[in-house]
Amino acid sequence: MLFIIYLLSAISALLVYLLHRNMNYWKSRGIPQEPPHLIYGNVVGFRKTRVLNDLVIEYYNKFRKSGHPFVGFAFIQKQSAFIMDTKLAKNILIKDFANFADRGQFHNEHNDPLTGHLFNLDGKRWREMRQKLSPTFTSGKMKFMFPTVIKVSEEFVEVMMENVPAKTGGAIIEIKDLMARFTTDVSSTMTYALYELAQHTDIQDRLREDIQEVLQQHDGKLTYECVKAMRYLDQVISETLRLYTLVPFLERKALNDYVVPGHPKYVIEKGTQIILPAAAYHRDEDLYPEPEKFDPERFSPEQVAARDSVEWLPFGDGPRNCVGMRFGQMQTRIGLAQLLRNFKFTVCDKTDIPLIYDPKSLIIGTIGGIYLRVERV
Repeated sequence: MLFIIYLLSAISALLVYLLHRNMNYWKSRGIPQEPPHLIYGNVVGFRKTRVLNDLVIEYYNKFRKSGHPFVGFAFIQKQSAFIMDTKLAKNILIKDFANFADRGQFHNEHNDPLTGHLFNLDGKRWREMRQKLSPTFTSGKMKFMFPTVIKVSEEFVEVMMENVPAKTGGAIIEIKDLMARFTTDVSSTMTYALYELAQHTDIQDRLREDIQEVLQQHDGKLTYECVKAMRYLDQVISETLRLYTLVPFLERKALNDYVVPGHPKYVIEKGTQIILPAAAYHRDEDLYPEPEKFDPERFSPEQVAARDSVEWLPFGDGPRNCVGMRFGQMQTRIGLAQLLRNFKFTVCDKTDIPLIYDPKSLIIGTIGGIYLRVERV
């Protein structure tokens, strides 16, 4: 009996020591960190009452003017380096990619084959899989898939016509589920784009005029070259992805100790998880003045040229960016072009402004539907 008491005491003391060491991981290294919760770390309310995007943005804003290249962050019990400086983010994603090539996500292809996908894989297996998949999304393959996407989009317009009568006032449509009929992988972006365009009818009218103008230059046919020429449509999509960043942060893992250039006291130790808060960069007023405003002009050719690529990260950046980015963008362009040349979208009494997000979702998603009034053009 006495042995059991000693054993339990020893285990309890060890647990207290490990918890204390973990909670003081960054403090002991002289790196600032918001004091973490004993259990939830720096994400108190995660998947219960708080949306992950908001937690990331709020944490970023606490240190935004501090000048630290990175700060400490505890995602539940996992201590991570939270990257504040976009120059450091660029090093991690591009310049020094070799030291941050892994994501550090769980995967076991033998016992849990479903975890063995490109997003999770690391090292040699990731490189092999990436090399196999990359040729799928070349310009030639995209052009080959283009007619199939066009056919699906035309069928989608027919479904819309069935739901929207040819009369003044049209119909009130729940667009979130409806967009999923076109495609499940980019339907959220299309939904949020239409939601913003419904509130900003001046931007919607300009976009529709631009779509019609480009179509006229291509004999009214929605060809591959025609879609690529819709520059303002690209701007609208890019601004939508900035405001509605589906995945709030990117993750990487340090393969070796890394001394931050220009900051010798800041060392990211081998094995440390890295968090690059993309959603927070997208809402940083120093990078995007009036960040809550929907403004496609932020992505005019001139402004894009003046901005560092890592300041816009909906698809990541560097060798480990989203392999299907171009195909996803093509689907979104086609879907929105088809909808806006045929329909007008406005808000109605059932439209939630602002949207109410689901805290249980790991990606940004709303509670309930998104309702808009839809009329034929």
